Amino acid sequence: MSRILVSEELAESGLSKLRAAGHEVDVQVGLTPEQLQVAIKGAHALIVRSATQVDDALLAAADDLIVVGRAGVGLDNVDVESATRRGVMVSNAPESNIVSAAEHTMAMLLAVARNVPQAHAALVLGRWERSKWEGVELFDKTLGVVGLGRIGKLVAQRAAAFGMRVIAFDPFVSEERARAMNVELAELNDLVKRSDFITVHLPKNKDTVNLFDAKMLATAKPSLRIINVARGGIINEADLAEAVKNGVIAGAALDVFDKEPTTESPLFQVPGIVVTPHLGASTTEAQDRAGDHIADQILLALAGDFVPYAVNISAADANETLKPYLPLAERLGRLFSSAAGANISELEIIATGEIAGYDTRILTLSALKGFFSARHDDAVTYVNAPQIAAAQNITIKENKVTNSGSNSDYVNLITLRAGTHSIAATLVGPRRQARIVMVDDHMTDVPPSDYMLVVRNDDRPGVIGLVGTLLGAHNVNIADMDVGRALTPGTALMVIATTDETPDAVIEELRAKPGIIEVTALHS
Repeated sequence: MSRILVSEELAESGLSKLRAAGHEVDVQVGLTPEQLQVAIKGAHALIVRSATQVDDALLAAADDLIVVGRAGVGLDNVDVESATRRGVMVSNAPESNIVSAAEHTMAMLLAVARNVPQAHAALVLGRWERSKWEGVELFDKTLGVVGLGRIGKLVAQRAAAFGMRVIAFDPFVSEERARAMNVELAELNDLVKRSDFITVHLPKNKDTVNLFDAKMLATAKPSLRIINVARGGIINEADLAEAVKNGVIAGAALDVFDKEPTTESPLFQVPGIVVTPHLGASTTEAQDRAGDHIADQILLALAGDFVPYAVNISAADANETLKPYLPLAERLGRLFSSAAGANISELEIIATGEIAGYDTRILTLSALKGFFSARHDDAVTYVNAPQIAAAQNITIKENKVTNSGSNSDYVNLITLRAGTHSIAATLVGPRRQARIVMVDDHMTDVPPSDYMLVVRNDDRPGVIGLVGTLLGAHNVNIADMDVGRALTPGTALMVIATTDETPDAVIEELRAKPGIIEVTALHS
């Protein structure tokens, strides 16, 4: 059972899912940074929203932390670099609020186009100001979407339904993908000049802070209205207030601010600007989804499984073809750690066959996780396994071979090599049973086991009997065994699975027998 610290409000459905999995869920809302540093001790997971600052000091105070889960999209409040350095996984729930954010963007778009909040405020104060708050139609106007990601794509679709022409700036989107969405790609400066409305859907980073400043806004049409439901600080608030007040642009609608929460801003005094208090994800459905999604991520992380939305793991999610090979790669890594020797400079991981046609980075991480878990008492994760390799000056070499060549008997194969040692495994049959099919370039066929012996010997009669007799004399039970065929004549290889660990004294006695070249104990 793991302890999960929840520092902000989370949907009950998400909390229930964590409790149902047998974990201790410790909800402590409203803690000061100092109190949180005390509470996080002994916690294996931390769940936050946007208010909790997960900084280096907090991460340093966490002695057992495996994962930080942000129940939402942004990660402005999480020091991802520090977490990665400490081997802590960081995950968010990027799909949870995209519909809500897109719909709120459309609400703000309509509100600023038709002056809805200004007209409402005047009417409830007893003023009928019909002509003062005349608006504009969305139909036949040009909408510039800055950032054509998950939310930007949904906004573009909804804007098209209003009869708007959609242009977009996103350097990571191809012309083909944009055409499929009926969107024209444009450079940012060109988009600003051409748009009647602009909606921002960018992350906040050093490249996007103050992206829309006085200089940029001065190039726009006087009729431009700009909407930001992404992150505060991307639009310079003081410059925006001046631009709307002086008629440089017609209006703006903001749901996010540079400092939050805030009740004072130059934006609040300008009649042409609509503001809401960060309501983009504030729907019942989005809150429930965020809680459920981050609970799923936390459960995967605590189980040691791959987490699809982990932001500090350099790998793509495994597809259905690749996914069954992840446990095999991890187990193979653990076994090979014993065979590779203590001082290696390079570890090669080779994916052969159909699996080589996919992004195999997660396969490599699985093998590394197993390899270093067998060598370290501390937890090894998908996050810190590459760092451990770097710290030990071990070069990781990743290769893919789509044509299996000499290993054509296998549709898929995972091979690990270091120095003169190697091991390869695959999955066979309808039940996808694991098989070790090559050890040190000797062909074999044996299921992986927690305890194994690899005996390399002279290829002559009597050696197999010698090994079996010696193990039996010491009450070492053989569960499975296969004799490897040498790729070059002269030596043979026995791969033996035992029910229990073979004592060191027995291994040493075996090594001293005539005809025995090498004995290696493998531990899964």
